Formats: sequence, structure tokens, C-alpha cells
Amino acid sequence: MIFEQGIEINASATVVEQCFTDLELMQLWLNPALRCEPIGQWSTAIGGRSRFIIQIPLLKPSLKSVVVERSPGLVVWQFKGFFQGQDRWECRPLEEGTYLLNRFEFTVPNPIVQWGFQMFAARWTSADMQAQLRRLKQVAEREYINSGLHS
Repeated sequence: MIFEQGIEINASATVVEQCFTDLELMQLWLNPALRCEPIGQWSTAIGGRSRFIIQIPLLKPSLKSVVVERSPGLVVWQFKGFFQGQDRWECRPLEEGTYLLNRFEFTVPNPIVQWGFQMFAARWTSADMQAQLRRLKQVAEREYINSGLHS
């Protein structure tokens, strides 16, 4: 499955990138039911490892991820768990601001989990990605204004 969403943000690509590479800023826009924890030292350099945990009582399913691609304005996390795939975050500078593209591409190896996901969670996942992008936009635009970099 592939979910791809994007949003225009009135902030520089540098500030937008900070919103998905700085762990404290990430916690401001991630779904409140999702927590990101570093495995070792937090890093978005290639090889940086983390765990994304869904806060479902008792279950708390998690995805372990590793950064597999990195360049200015781009981070690609590869993950394994109940999903397997990649989550790509890419800044595309605009004349004024930044276009942020998020591409979540994955498979669900367990056929029962896959059926459940398609029946109950696929629509929610798409809506949640849109909501996260809107929250990230708010964080980035606030950080941009507070940075004094805007004119």
C-alpha cells in the first residue's frame, strides 16, 4: 500500500526539516497515540534507529525503524514490525515556503492483520497523515516566525 500526502508550508525548508528531525518538535505534531523513542542516541543520519510505539493499552504495537536515506531536506525511515516498508519525508523548496511530501509505503505480511488494516484502519491512516501534516505545518510556521528568519 502507498499513502502519499503533501502540504504547502509558509516556512523555509530548513525549519520544516527540523520539524521531522528534531525529536522534541516531532512530539508536537505526531498523533498523540504515537510515541517515537530513539534506540540509542537520537539521530536522523543514515543508520539512526528508533521505535514508533502505538499507545494501545496492553498491546502497544511498535515499529522499529532505521534511516536508510538522508540528504538535506530528506529523511527515509525503513521499518519492520506489523508493517514493513518506508516512510519518506521530503522538503521541496518553493518560491515562498516549502512543499512537504510524506510517502508511507508498506506491506502487511500477516494476512489477518492486512485484512483488519484494510477494513478498519486504512481510511483512518490516510486521515491521520493529513492531520499530522496540518499539525506539522502549524509547528513549522510558528518556529519560522520565532526564528526571526522570515522577512
